[in-house]
Amino acid sequence: MEQTLFRKCILAAVTFAFAACCNTESNEINAQTANKMYITIDGKTQSVTLANNQATQELVTKLQNGAVTITLNSSGGFEIWGSLGFTLPTSNQRITAQPGDVILYNGSYICLFYGTNSWEYTRLGKIDGLSESELRTFLKAGSSNVAVTLSLTSDATGIRSVRSKDSNAPKPLSPAYTPNGIRTSANHKGIVIQGGKKFIK
Repeated sequence: MEQTLFRKCILAAVTFAFAACCNTESNEINAQTANKMYITIDGKTQSVTLANNQATQELVTKLQNGAVTITLNSSGGFEIWGSLGFTLPTSNQRITAQPGDVILYNGSYICLFYGTNSWEYTRLGKIDGLSESELRTFLKAGSSNVAVTLSLTSDATGIRSVRSKDSNAPKPLSPAYTPNGIRTSANHKGIVIQGGKKFIK
């Protein structure tokens, strides 16, 4: 009787530890997913490491419904900026924005910096890995009507349809990505995004 009870206790402890481990791994993956956004301009895509605040949480929720394309214009010799088309919560503070900063202004305007400026802003994140000169090129500094796509995947051409493996769809083109923007093989099981389309395998 005592041995049976002991075995049950051990089994319960192992089960609890396994569940806790899986839950931690899942939370880490979700945190990594929510920590990135992608900006695409003229066919070139750069990742953005997002700040952790209510504005970015609501932005991620918005982008989970699909990529958003907006039109931005150069201003002041230090940024391109324009309306998001929706409003996000603000937590404004005096910020000296630096090259690469992604900033929320007045709740409904996004500013992508290639120079510096001080103002009352809410920080959204920072473009990863580009020098100031590379930022000026990527952001088309000095230009007007710059089409900018915000998304949660590095393939920002837009998802146009969902097709099953048996739908006689033409074979998608490489590269392949998971919905989280992680590059994977064409043989990946589950949801794969290739050529701007979502496939379920």
